[in-house]
Amino acid sequence: MSTPTKRPIKRLLIANRGEIAVRIIRAARDLGIETVALYSDADQYSLHVKLADYSVNLPGNTAVDTYLNVPKIIAAIKESKADAVHPGYGFLSENADFADAITNAGAKFVGPSAKAMRLMGDKIEAKRLMKAHKVTCVPGSENPLKDVEDLRRHAQDIGFPMILKASAGGGGRGMRVVRTMDDLAESFAACTREAASYFGNPAVFCERYIENPRHIEVQVLFDEHGNGVHLFERDCSVQRRHQKLIEEAPSLFLNAEQRAEIGGRAVVAAKAAGYSSAGTIEFICESPERVYFMEMNTRIQVEHTVSEEISGIDLVRWQLLVASGEPLPFKQEDIQLRGWAIEARINAEDPAKGFLPSPGRVNQVRFPAGPGVRVDSHLYPGYEIPQFYDSMVAKLIVWGQTREIAMDRMLRALSEFEIDGVPTTAKFHEAVLRNPIFRAGTMNTGFVESQAEYFKKAFSNVPEEHQDHAALLAAILTVEDQKKGAVTATTTSSAAPKSLWRERSRLESTRRGGV
Repeated sequence: MSTPTKRPIKRLLIANRGEIAVRIIRAARDLGIETVALYSDADQYSLHVKLADYSVNLPGNTAVDTYLNVPKIIAAIKESKADAVHPGYGFLSENADFADAITNAGAKFVGPSAKAMRLMGDKIEAKRLMKAHKVTCVPGSENPLKDVEDLRRHAQDIGFPMILKASAGGGGRGMRVVRTMDDLAESFAACTREAASYFGNPAVFCERYIENPRHIEVQVLFDEHGNGVHLFERDCSVQRRHQKLIEEAPSLFLNAEQRAEIGGRAVVAAKAAGYSSAGTIEFICESPERVYFMEMNTRIQVEHTVSEEISGIDLVRWQLLVASGEPLPFKQEDIQLRGWAIEARINAEDPAKGFLPSPGRVNQVRFPAGPGVRVDSHLYPGYEIPQFYDSMVAKLIVWGQTREIAMDRMLRALSEFEIDGVPTTAKFHEAVLRNPIFRAGTMNTGFVESQAEYFKKAFSNVPEEHQDHAALLAAILTVEDQKKGAVTATTTSSAAPKSLWRERSRLESTRRGGV
């Protein structure tokens, strides 16, 4: 590998919005890098615009017209004279063509190479690469399925249940669980249709379906000189329809030896792809001994915060330094696991209305504070939450010396968390943190649905002024309807209640732009 030339970033354009744009601006300012904010008409008064040194308007409101509009962003790079672009997460963050366009415009893409993005973005190619480097994958087809008969042959080898996945898919889209031979033809046709519609690629493959696994992912960080480390694992098993709700690091599911093993696998996987920058290797875990590679996210993730808290390493800062050609100054043995961290995603959604998004004016904000408490957000009093983008408005992160301390600290922090003017999901997180299964650390991806009765009781005796939260029953615990859906209770399903805001965001996002 040739040694990259150091070219310190002087002016950084952030091709994103909301809390992640604020997070990137702060990291850049710590390094003395000037920042350029992009903003849609709806984001004119957003905090990231106020904090940046310069700003460029992208006329329009929808993501398609603004944060997904490559020609407008390239024009903004030239207008602002930015020499680097950070894509954040979602939107164009995993779009290899966008990375190429930035390079062609004379700026540095803060992230992996377009080649690595393409390689790991194609699930079939990624699995081939992993198998070649002895990283265990879920048993399944190694090539795109030719037709239903091809699928039938694989079904005889794999058995049921099995899952169909779009090769270019992600974020819960382009997936179908199949439980009998009679369902193969219909499921194959539906999955192929959805793959072509959402990702522009009809290729579909199949795998053995693992019921209610643990979702564990490993944070990796590589420089452009071939050096790389992992920052331990995160447990992201608390989900609703493939959308993560609470993340923690490390995972109680693994012991020290298993932790070192899965971290080593992640480093091998990233190195095989020629990866640089921060990235995440995702694993699906049937048991601590049966851990399978699922996919790689070639970007910073929403939950990177908990990895920062347990490692003491600022990932966004190092993304910028790596993009400037700096080598990592630490090796794996230098990184020590420190305590426990938990993140709760706070969404502006109304539990009384089936968790529908609740854009509107924020009258007052009171964020929790104290030892081991961190809030990443773009909210401020008087801010108007727009209706056009994702409903996440804050991330509450806590750290403690032990998991028990972290859980108790999260409960305290949630009790202090106040956003006046719009409803949020904070009360739901309080219920999760009090749940005996969560506290024991034995949850899996089916946790939320399996605890329907618990959540009913948790919200049945609340004071009258909080009784709207009892609508959790209608919003997130529609177990019977979801079981009849195309995938599972934890995936997107036409039978399940939909968040119009989130649905709009998914439709307008690029391939695997979900967070």
